[in-house]
Amino acid sequence: MDRNRLFWASRRGMLELDLVLLPFLEQVYDTLPEGDRQRYIQLLDSEDQDLFAWLLNRDDPDDPELLRIVQIIRDNTGLQE
Repeated sequence: MDRNRLFWASRRGMLELDLVLLPFLEQVYDTLPEGDRQRYIQLLDSEDQDLFAWLLNRDDPDDPELLRIVQIIRDNTGLQE
């Protein structure tokens, strides 16, 4: 996915998600290995309500691949437990 599409896919319907995903995309995404970049793209297919719960530590995704990228986002955006 090109950078422009990735930016627009990271913009969500909830301000809280924008405040997490957009800085992550700007500051961390380019430093990730390719596998984690693909996990991030996969994560963007999730529903906003799920993303909100996962990124704010209210729940964890069942898929271990998604859990990995969620944890990377938490660790790099001040959302650790």
